[in-house]
Parts: sequence; C-alpha cells; structure tokens
Amino acid sequence: MLAPHSHNEADLLLRVAEGDQKAFAALFHAYHHRLGIYLYQLTSSRTFAEENIQDIFCKVWEKRAQLPEVQNFQHWLFAVSKNHALNVLRKMVRERAEQLNWEKQQLNLPQDAELTTEDRLQLLHKAISQLPPQQKKVFILSRYQRLKYVEIAKELNLSRETVKSYLQIATSSIRKYVNTHLPLFIFLFSRFFF
Repeated sequence: MLAPHSHNEADLLLRVAEGDQKAFAALFHAYHHRLGIYLYQLTSSRTFAEENIQDIFCKVWEKRAQLPEVQNFQHWLFAVSKNHALNVLRKMVRERAEQLNWEKQQLNLPQDAELTTEDRLQLLHKAISQLPPQQKKVFILSRYQRLKYVEIAKELNLSRETVKSYLQIATSSIRKYVNTHLPLFIFLFSRFFF
C-alpha cells in the first residue's frame, strides 16, 4: 500500500492521536512494508525485521499524542525504528556477553578440581558412543586408526564425500555433547569427589 498523501496523512495522524484504531490500522498498512525493508537494511536480518515491526508500531501507538506535531511521519517512524533496533541489538550483545561470561565461569575450576586426562577421555568416549553407527565408524577409523577418507570410503563402501560429511557431522556432534555435558560433569565431579 502506498503512503497516504501529506494532507491525508496529517488527518490520519490526528485520528490516530485521538485513539482511532481504524486509522492506526491504515497507518500500519501504509508503512509496515517499508519499515521492514528499512530494518532489514539496518540489521541484514529478515527475522529481526519481522519480529520488531510490531514492537515499533506499539511504540507509535504509545506515542500517538505526539503524532499531530510530526511533519514527516516516515522520517519520524524511521528515527524511532533506528533507536529501537539499536536498543534491541545492544541488549542482545549484552545478553550474549553475559552468557559467554557465565559459560567461562562454569569452566573456570579451582586448581584441585581440574579434570584428569582419564576423566576427559571418559567424557569423549561417552560423546562418541552417542553417535549414529555409521558416523561412529567413520570417526573411529579416521581419528583412532588414522585412515584417510579414501580408505574409509573403500572399507565402508561409501563415497569419499559421504565420509567427509559424516566426519564433519560427528565432530560437531561430539563437540556439542562435550560442551553441553562438561559443566554438569565438572559439577558432579567436584561435588562428589572434593
């Protein structure tokens, strides 16, 4: 939908300021698509843009008393949107930093609670045992028997690319399993043995 003409827009903004929900819906329909494009250009994230359009229009509704004084609604809307996007992005960065800090603290053990090589191997073997059979075979042949992709492919009757893919997936799964279970393993270890 095209933006309303300036004289119609001023009337529309006045009606929204008075609490007219139909006028607000018309304003939303006139600008939501352009606002989505603007947010996408700011963040390069379609998901972010889609998730924040409604929040921004909620802010417009909350600030509706200011609308009759707005000379250029699109400019005003984009300024509100930019501020909102920056605040959301700052919050996301802060939360991610806090999460990383928490994870780091979970792995930062006292000297006497460090895991032995045997404990680490036990966790690794548990991670490997969770793999699907073919991935487990490929991983063991590659990492323990030191076979090359071509040799593994020949032994398991697979293509070289399939072997490579299985190994990448297996390695990722093992890493994820260890990262997920290591804090719990450390907690249990330190709680019951120290």
